[in-house]
Amino acid sequence: MARSANQVLRRDQTWSRLAGLIVAVFMLPRPATAAEPADLVLRGGKVVTMDPDRPLAEAVAVAGDRIVAVGTAAEIAPQIGPQTKVLDLAGKFVMPGFIEGHGHFLSLGEQKLKLDLTDATSWEEVVAAVAKAVEKSPRGRWIEGRGWHQAKWKKVPEPNVEGYPVVDALSLVSPDNPVVLTHGTGHMCLANAKAMELAGVTAATKPPAGGEILHDSKGQPTGVFRESAMGLIHRALNRAHRERSADEVHMERLKAIRLATEECLKHGVTSFQDAGSSIADVDLFNTLADRGELKVRLWIMLNEGNDALAGNLARYRMIGHGNGHLTVRGIKRMIDGALGTHGAWLLAPYDDLPSSTGLNLQPLAELRKAAELAIQHDYQLCVHAIGDRANREVLDLMEEVFRQHPQKQDLRWRIEHAQHIHPDDIPRFARLGVIASMQANHATSDGPFVVRRLGQRRAAEGAYAWRRLLDAKAVVINGTDVPVERIDPIACFYSSVTRKMADGVAFFPEQAMTREEALRSYTAAAAWTAFEEREKGTLARGKLADLVVLSGDLLTVPADEFPKVRVEMTIVGGRVIYEAPVALRKQ
Repeated sequence: MARSANQVLRRDQTWSRLAGLIVAVFMLPRPATAAEPADLVLRGGKVVTMDPDRPLAEAVAVAGDRIVAVGTAAEIAPQIGPQTKVLDLAGKFVMPGFIEGHGHFLSLGEQKLKLDLTDATSWEEVVAAVAKAVEKSPRGRWIEGRGWHQAKWKKVPEPNVEGYPVVDALSLVSPDNPVVLTHGTGHMCLANAKAMELAGVTAATKPPAGGEILHDSKGQPTGVFRESAMGLIHRALNRAHRERSADEVHMERLKAIRLATEECLKHGVTSFQDAGSSIADVDLFNTLADRGELKVRLWIMLNEGNDALAGNLARYRMIGHGNGHLTVRGIKRMIDGALGTHGAWLLAPYDDLPSSTGLNLQPLAELRKAAELAIQHDYQLCVHAIGDRANREVLDLMEEVFRQHPQKQDLRWRIEHAQHIHPDDIPRFARLGVIASMQANHATSDGPFVVRRLGQRRAAEGAYAWRRLLDAKAVVINGTDVPVERIDPIACFYSSVTRKMADGVAFFPEQAMTREEALRSYTAAAAWTAFEEREKGTLARGKLADLVVLSGDLLTVPADEFPKVRVEMTIVGGRVIYEAPVALRKQ
């Protein structure tokens, strides 16, 4: 059985401090001394290091891509030479760069190229947005969108089935253009009549295992496809995509990477833990890393099938490639769907859909094969589990695998999301050393419908239970699951410590994190979960010089003023690669 994650975290924090001098000597490309000035010095700010040996400082000195000194202004002064770039911060807040603990990097960029329905407040708004897109699109071209969420609309659409819209209105405004609109969670899609025609979907079509097609009272498909049933529409969409030239596809992927990078840097994200990329994606990232063109550090979970992984895991495992910009050491699997689409796998039926306990998307035998591949090739297993049944099944499986491989220690396997956990299973995370990779803004975004789905008791006992997990000594990390939510760590920090929903009401506030815990979940803890604690997550001598400068102090600013805090500067590897526009800095 794996030892406690927190025991390992504390051990490695101690080792990290002891190894600091060794790292500085052997890893710095050009260590600075009093005789060799730093390349960059930040001073005159409040530096929150997340390093327990020196939590606060006034200045940081950087040489090459590494930190060479952290301390008071007087201590750092000898590092300043004639060529040193000195940034006077005028009291600004400095911290380690945010580590996005769970997101979808390419999807973040791709969403920027599609119809964004995130802010739609009604079905009518969605239809109107598609109608405008049709006006600008050639006849027959697919219209793709993402971000709608029926639980966030002001009223229930009419007509509907299970609260989800019937797509007749969508078919009327787009009779000749196939339309596919992905749910904000990514676990459901809407398809108009033309898209269903091209996909060959009729009233007689059977959904694949782990998926559902909703039907109206006459037995006709409504255009709503849940979980794996989305594949029926996506196959038709992919046929259209294959008609594009290789150059067109390549340029679109490069554009998506550029757009994703810009969004990350604008929000202070210097490292991104990508929750599911293909081998082809990694090949592209690898090429960019070789050219020095990856500006954000990527940590990748591979999401290919077991057969594809078996022949590629040894070849694709890489640590810190491209000067620390690309690591591949995770395997991503999904055992259930999303709470918002009634796809999360529950121990008991949904309160608002008593006929359903959600969906199991992958047979446990297949998940077990993935676990054995992870053990064999020294990868971390990262399993999407949202419902309490899903979390229990994954914990059971991991516990069995750990028991059968007692020689394997410090595995740092993860459950992604862990949104609804039975109270009996909460202590198991720490006991097994399983990381809870959670997203604080899911709680405040989902809060308005969670009690409807689960009922008051279940929601209070185990929904988004950060406090209970932390009190049980589990390691909890943070993220946004972008593009499901916007990639905004400050907004996520606000959700972490207030749990306030859009209407100002706190969603089970007793489960909130402290400010220090929230910062740790986005820095030191997130680095540790990726085996990167010796490289990042804290500001200390020898670490990578990945920092973010904020306009406000996250440890002291009144909670209601968190939304006003802005990223003013993002530094990756000692280079300032994002600065907020002057107008934004003055807000």
